Amino acid sequence: MADSRYPLLAREGRVHVALAITVAALTHYFAGGGWAAPLWLVVVFILQFFRDPPRRIPDMPDVVVCPADGKVIALGEVEDPYLKRPARRLSVFMNVFNVHSNRSPVAGVVKEAWYNKGKFINASFDKSSLENERNALWIQTDEGRDVVVVQVAGLIARRILCYVQAGEKMARGERYGFIRFGSRVDVYLPLDAQFEVTLGDSVKGGADVIARFAPKAQEH
Repeated sequence: MADSRYPLLAREGRVHVALAITVAALTHYFAGGGWAAPLWLVVVFILQFFRDPPRRIPDMPDVVVCPADGKVIALGEVEDPYLKRPARRLSVFMNVFNVHSNRSPVAGVVKEAWYNKGKFINASFDKSSLENERNALWIQTDEGRDVVVVQVAGLIARRILCYVQAGEKMARGERYGFIRFGSRVDVYLPLDAQFEVTLGDSVKGGADVIARFAPKAQEH
C-alpha cells in the first residue's frame, strides 16, 4: 500500500528551510560565496533532516511496522509502564541524519495519550525511556491487541510533536508525529508478538515489519 499523502519536505521544517535559505542567499549576495558556503551547508543539513519521503506500507495481516527510521537498540521483555503489564519492547534510535517522521505501528483506535515532562539525556541510554520527556499513545487494534508507542526526546531533541488524540482512529503506517533533532521511539507489544528484526538493524518507518502477532486461531 503506497503512502503518498505527505510531501517530500515535512511541513514541520518549512519555516526552518525558508529562514536558512534566506540567510544564506542574502549572505551570498552581499558578502560573496566564500562567506555563504557554511550557510549553504546548513541549508543542506536542514533539508535532509526535514525530508519526509512517502513509504510503501506493508499490507499483511498481523504485522507491526516500524514507527521511525533509525537503528534497533533494544529488544526484550519488560514491564509496560503505561498499561502496567508484561510486554515485549522494541526501541529505535534516530540520529540527526534519519527521517524524523513518526508512524503508527498498527491500525487501531487511540485509547489514551500521555505526555510526560522529563530530562533530555542521550536517547540511546535505556533509562531515557522512563526519565526523558516523552509522549505515549495507547493504540488498540480491531482484534483487541494493545500497543503502546512512545516518542522520547533526546539529548538535542527539544520538541515532540503529536497530532492525534484519544478516540481517533489510525491506519497502519500513518504519520502521526515528528521529533526534532535526534531521539528515540519505543514500542510495547503483547507477549504473543514475535520480533522480525535484531539488535543493530537499520529500519525504515512505515516500510519495515518489526514484529508479527500470532494469528488469533493459535492463541490459547
